[in-house]
Amino acid sequence: MSERIVQTAGRNALGSFAPDFAHFNDDILFGENWNNQDLTLKTRCLITVIALMAQGITDSSLKYHLQNAKNHGVTGKELAAAITHTAFYAGWPKAWAVFNLAKEIYNEPIEEQTDKDRYQNTIFFPIGQPNDAFAKYFVGQSYLAPISAVQVPIYNVTFEPGCRNNWHIHRAKKGGGQMLICIGGRGYYQEWDKEPIEMVPGSVINIPAGIKHWHGAAPNSWFSHLAIEIAGEETGSEWLEAVDSETYEKLK
Repeated sequence: MSERIVQTAGRNALGSFAPDFAHFNDDILFGENWNNQDLTLKTRCLITVIALMAQGITDSSLKYHLQNAKNHGVTGKELAAAITHTAFYAGWPKAWAVFNLAKEIYNEPIEEQTDKDRYQNTIFFPIGQPNDAFAKYFVGQSYLAPISAVQVPIYNVTFEPGCRNNWHIHRAKKGGGQMLICIGGRGYYQEWDKEPIEMVPGSVINIPAGIKHWHGAAPNSWFSHLAIEIAGEETGSEWLEAVDSETYEKLK
């Protein structure tokens, strides 16, 4: 079931002064139109940003819809391409104005105080929170950030230097498995009885169900990958022994 948009801004700001307008804004525009399934939320977000840009609207409403676009999967590269394309039809100064707002939302760095902060500023997706629920299956500290819970579950998993997960197997009666896409740092993926595979940004690993494997950071590098769960029947993970230190410490 897709995410449902719920809006209360109209009633919060104008509920007593203009109740009809608040109703149309919250219940019709967002409650009905935005939840129509003929277009994806990502597409609606991008269309809305472009429509506001074409009118020269660069106030708080555009900032809201830029953030909304980011939250619903519009990448910085996609947004930049859309703004550039629209600039030829709507005007170059409007594109400059939108780009200035978009940079604030898509590229706002955090204040660097720790190695984790410095690493966060090198990757697009958030590092997230300590992965406490699965800590017993990891050697070292890992972090987890949910990226998408709609259609395809996607998580950003970040490993501190030296962190790796235990050997494990993705089980499924049918289908299942996992895809890993490295988005930052450097790490390794290894299947049982095979040589480790180095992972760097852009590396893609496809893991069928039933394959014993582990993955994690290089000893001297942070590492992040998107973990994409492949749909299947009766899926689950079987966690096994830790990767022995002697084998791991041979990696560079």
